[in-house]
Amino acid sequence: MINQSLSMPDTPTSNTSPNGYRLVSIGQHAQILIEKEAIVRNTWLLLVLFFASIITLGSGTMAISPKEVVDVLLGQGDTMNQFVVKDLRLPRLLAAIYTGAAFSLAGCLMQTMARNRLATPGIIGIDNAAMAFAVSSIVGMSVSLAPSFMALAGAATATALAFGLAGGSGTRGYRFIVAGIGIGAIAGAVTQLLLSQVSIDVANSAYPWTVGSLSARDPFMVNTLSIGIAICVIGCLLFSRQFALLPFSDQVITGLGANIKHIRILALILCITLTGLAVAVAGPVGLVALVGPEIARVLSRYRGIPLISSALTGALVMMLSDLFGRTVLSPIELPVGIVTAVIGGPYLIWILVRRSSRSSL
Repeated sequence: MINQSLSMPDTPTSNTSPNGYRLVSIGQHAQILIEKEAIVRNTWLLLVLFFASIITLGSGTMAISPKEVVDVLLGQGDTMNQFVVKDLRLPRLLAAIYTGAAFSLAGCLMQTMARNRLATPGIIGIDNAAMAFAVSSIVGMSVSLAPSFMALAGAATATALAFGLAGGSGTRGYRFIVAGIGIGAIAGAVTQLLLSQVSIDVANSAYPWTVGSLSARDPFMVNTLSIGIAICVIGCLLFSRQFALLPFSDQVITGLGANIKHIRILALILCITLTGLAVAVAGPVGLVALVGPEIARVLSRYRGIPLISSALTGALVMMLSDLFGRTVLSPIELPVGIVTAVIGGPYLIWILVRRSSRSSL
């Protein structure tokens, strides 16, 4: 009976989809299942992100009403409002959205590979290594684009070292995390050593970037990050079925006919690209990669791997953290890295000390 129903494409059985999913046909030979709840969840997150963006653009020393912000975005409004919104606040808002989405998406991928909620790019040491490489280029050469590309090199180096030191366990287990923590500690010490050997003016100019800041970011790198995020998101969507296998054991994945090594390499490439570009723009704001995916999992009720939801929640966390840093002690500005550390630090401690039956994702 099963074989007969499969051979008859016009039967109702071939056109049905599981509860909670929608079957979408692409051409005549391909079909994909889309989770209805994920569509609703991501739509709500997009709406929250949009309204929060309007509030962010209007908040600051010079308050602008939401209606005036919308008028400016539509090409209307007076000259002063256009200057404040478009020239001062909008580039910073886009930097917050892009970097938050990149950090959180990279964190979700890293946690899924390691099957551990602590395995984020910041804790693994990728953030600190990217920062160390970028700072070394700042104190050693006068090329404006060098720190950005050196950050990518640092992220790749830290990942390769952590993966190699983990030995046969690969990205699994605490050995990978401990190796990453050690690499991050060494990279942080190298950064402090480099800054101690330069003039006070150079060290002061580099300090806001080392703690994580969105003030006066390089437009070229922000645009590069936006392109990188778009490519990585498309990659996540195209390989979502393969990434969905990562939480299972290697034996199960191999038994299903998938190449676990290729899947991990692809996920690591995406993590390196996202983290390196985000660090090149904002510096090491790593705890967004811890908080963003967890919020997405709570919203998705821990079903599946919420990659898109993680990107949206990470963007929201970064944007609200930067807004808090700009306004809470105005006119004094708190770097966004300090704000996220205040938020994410206690959460990290809670994960470490709480008793839970969940030992992995």
